[in-house]
Amino acid sequence: MSTVVEEAAAAVPRSDRRERIGWYFYAFADHAFYTTLLAVFLGPFLTSVAKNAADGQGNVHPLGITVSATSFYPYLISLSVFLSIFALPIVGALADRSAHRKRLLVGLAFSGAVITCGFAIIPRDGYLLGGLLYVLANIVLSAASVVYNSFLSQLVGPDERDGTSSRGWATGYIGGGIHLALCLVALKVFGETSTTVRGVMVFAGLWWAGFAVIPLLWLRDRPPMDPEPGVAADSVWSSGFRQLGQTLRHLKAYPLTLLFLLAFLVYNDGIQTVISIASTYGTEELKLSEQTLAATILVVQFVAFGGALLLGWIATRVGAWKTVLGSLVAWTAVILAAFWLPAGAPGLFMLLGAAIGIVLGGSQALSRSLFSQLIPAGREAEYFGFYGISDKGSSWLGPLVFGLVNQIVGNYRAAIVSLVIFFVVGFLLLLAVPVRRAIIAAGNTPPRVL
Repeated sequence: MSTVVEEAAAAVPRSDRRERIGWYFYAFADHAFYTTLLAVFLGPFLTSVAKNAADGQGNVHPLGITVSATSFYPYLISLSVFLSIFALPIVGALADRSAHRKRLLVGLAFSGAVITCGFAIIPRDGYLLGGLLYVLANIVLSAASVVYNSFLSQLVGPDERDGTSSRGWATGYIGGGIHLALCLVALKVFGETSTTVRGVMVFAGLWWAGFAVIPLLWLRDRPPMDPEPGVAADSVWSSGFRQLGQTLRHLKAYPLTLLFLLAFLVYNDGIQTVISIASTYGTEELKLSEQTLAATILVVQFVAFGGALLLGWIATRVGAWKTVLGSLVAWTAVILAAFWLPAGAPGLFMLLGAAIGIVLGGSQALSRSLFSQLIPAGREAEYFGFYGISDKGSSWLGPLVFGLVNQIVGNYRAAIVSLVIFFVVGFLLLLAVPVRRAIIAAGNTPPRVL
């Protein structure tokens, strides 16, 4: 086993500084969607569109299903991630088989950017079109993240991954923060009108596509994994689907990796739900303006930049596994504080946002670097396809629980506190993972500190 591990470690291709910066810049590009649209504008915008189309009881009826207009957006999130369960592992398998991984990344980015620009043409009561565009955009966004994350194992060795992953997240927060700041200036100059909000959405799409050109130029492709013995190397599509089938049949060979993945899917579902419903919670329950929400998210971005680097530094001293466990305790405290937050208190809301920023980037960046250690070499994108089911911007059970509790109880505060269960269960599952043994079982060399 030790010989296999050493050979796998020696085979890790190294990257230069320019290529790593190119990788960081994809996060700079796509965080315009996460920060400006998912965290601030899309929730209130699509909720208002659904309300405009609602009947006298405040319900809309997509495909004949009665849905509360205020729960329409959380249900959309769940639907998009449910569909991603089928799409993302396939995208990962294709990426591992492709000799043009960076083109796949940028092609997905350009597709998502075009869909994002389409939000500008949604009619005032066009909730079905809005829902369709959201589902498509979120699936493409998550698919691009799968390909993006898979580069991490190819760029650096095990001891550098925590720091590299943290810098990637930090760069994303800077990109999202700058984009959001420019959008706030536009709102201040042109007013908080429907036209301005639609213009912000177009700007997010153009930003995503424009900065995605940098990784296209600076990243380099590595040779794809070798085909299975005795299997002809035919088209990328057919071999990608076949490789996915191989992975599904052999998942039981990596039970500790699966346990970590289960823990991540649970606690990160809670994290992504908090991010995606924060703006809706702020407008509907706390009666805050969109400008207050946008300013709070701006605070989160720049605090999260420092938080990602801080938790990355802590991980080099105590280990990524322990650092993530500590961040989940902090997330539980954040949820309880949100439950008690009074309405009409923008200062307290911003303070809570700053607390989120400290743990947000680090918990996500270190989870990504930990997972990259737990997957067999040559199948990075494929395994990140499963990881991407609850990666950036993706969650399904949390929004579903939030929407159901809100629809049944009619109270956003009860809905937000119900998310505590995700952090508690995720903490217990992650605590049960013997990380060093899991890394060795996957054929990789553990970093010095875990």
